[in-house]
Amino acid sequence: MPEMIEVEYYRRVAERLVGHSLAGVVAPDAWYLKGNTTARALQVALRGTTLTGTDRIGKLLLLETDGPTVGLRFGMTGRLLVDGEGPIEKLEYASGRGDPVWVRFGLRFEGGHTMQIEDPRRLGGVELAPDVGHLGVDALVIGAAALRRGLAASRAPLKAWLLDQHHVAGIGNLLADEMLWQAGLDPARVASAVDDREAKRLHVHLRRTITQLMARGGSHTGDLQVARRRGATCPRDGAPLQRRTIGGRTTYSCPAHQC
Repeated sequence: MPEMIEVEYYRRVAERLVGHSLAGVVAPDAWYLKGNTTARALQVALRGTTLTGTDRIGKLLLLETDGPTVGLRFGMTGRLLVDGEGPIEKLEYASGRGDPVWVRFGLRFEGGHTMQIEDPRRLGGVELAPDVGHLGVDALVIGAAALRRGLAASRAPLKAWLLDQHHVAGIGNLLADEMLWQAGLDPARVASAVDDREAKRLHVHLRRTITQLMARGGSHTGDLQVARRRGATCPRDGAPLQRRTIGGRTTYSCPAHQC
């Protein structure tokens, strides 16, 4: 599933087309266009513009042009392809095969270059000039003090708070389980019950987990990942893992060292 790490990979491959002019838009799936965006509006707004840059806020990829900005979201199974190839061959929990009917959106550039979103489950989306005001600070940017203040103001379970994109943008299910496992914190803990020392530890492991998994190749490369299955034991201390639903997501944690 594409979390902020995967979307950062997408951003980097999209960067290859900066400076190229857009020749057309392919939008075969009207449901995939969000807000007031339509295929016609995309064609009118983007044709003849130049891709001037890329950005990322959490799991949202922004394509900046000398016209409007285009926002791309990838849901659970979306992959970005540039000239038919992507930085990620297969997403965790998604099919490893490609199918032309899964192409939900595409951009054609002068010189024959293409950019496409392939999304089997249609859980992503495309939007012109997306409103980013509802997103919290990106997970790689949030400071320790801001993290502590946010936790102190919430009675939600710790993992649910981390997954809420209004608080911190970019953390998905795999990243949340891994950073809490590394930090030794129970994902079901009330967020405001995390003390200053624990919040600092969480901030360290938040940054460290993202950085490590970015270098390894994706959100699915964490040390806990091999044990995210029924009946598995903790890779650190051998205790049977707990499997719960927290924040609406399947959650794995170790009752021995996460408290």
